[in-house]
Amino acid sequence: MELRGVEELMDLLYACRGTRSAPGRGGADPHLHALRTAALLRRSRPADKELQVAGLVQAIGPLLRPGDRSAQPDCAADAVRPLLGERVAHLVRAGGHPAAPLDEDLLRLRQASEEGRDAAFDAGVLEDWRTVLELLAARNSRLGAVD
Repeated sequence: MELRGVEELMDLLYACRGTRSAPGRGGADPHLHALRTAALLRRSRPADKELQVAGLVQAIGPLLRPGDRSAQPDCAADAVRPLLGERVAHLVRAGGHPAAPLDEDLLRLRQASEEGRDAAFDAGVLEDWRTVLELLAARNSRLGAVD
């Protein structure tokens, strides 16, 4: 699946709301987990929008490939690559594969994801991320257009 625009991505992220994560992932709501992960990354790396967005969009993997946990990161990365760029896709893909070689960004992404599972704070709402998604999409889209 290839996302055609920010609106389609937002719809997928909203669709995560109220669902449950896979067993062994703490049963957290993927929508809230994504918001918390992105918010933690925003706090620790305020200038790195691509890293923050990677934390946010990891949540779409289970929607795109339900039941196939090992393929979810790849599917999510493939879906966001044309819209959000190669770096976001790489972080999403590597973030979901425990054996992927660690660099500083990937380590921070994984740490934020773990913290986001147990954290209990108000991470805002998905709409807060629309502008960031639109800016990245405008910069990275093959056509340079966003919806």
